[in-house]
Amino acid sequence: MLLLCHALAVVVVQIFIFSENRAFAKNINFYNVRPPLDPTPFPNSFKCFTCENAGDNYNCNRWAEDKWCPQNTEFCLTIHHFTNHGRSISITKKCASKNECHFVGCRHSHDSEHTECRSCCSGMICNVELPTNHTNAVFAVMHAQRTSGSSAPVLYLPVLALVFMLPLL
Repeated sequence: MLLLCHALAVVVVQIFIFSENRAFAKNINFYNVRPPLDPTPFPNSFKCFTCENAGDNYNCNRWAEDKWCPQNTEFCLTIHHFTNHGRSISITKKCASKNECHFVGCRHSHDSEHTECRSCCSGMICNVELPTNHTNAVFAVMHAQRTSGSSAPVLYLPVLALVFMLPLL
């Protein structure tokens, strides 16, 4: 009986850990991204969410390539194309120079019946949200930490598994 309980606990924990249920995936908190632990390639280096012509903001942020921005860039640029009803057509996020950030704001195209909003920000992974109007399609300078932290990663899942398995041993 004890062996059966132990096996059942292991299966439940593994299902929880390896579940690809979209309900878990949709709850990713992109605001809680920690600075990377790898060494920075140069002083004041930073990262941005990066994607090209993504269909929605969630997938852009979730599948963004994790790499340092080039040394000749200072900001994160977000370009959002959407319909008159607010449905996203395409999202592009990338590292950008100051020149690329001169044209922030929203412009409505009467020819194609869509709106393009651009925003720029400075700071580690600062381009989480999409610009959707003149209020948030801005050039925002944030004072986020731009260098690697020295804290160790927190291991929540192994601790949770241990808590479930200890009583069964």
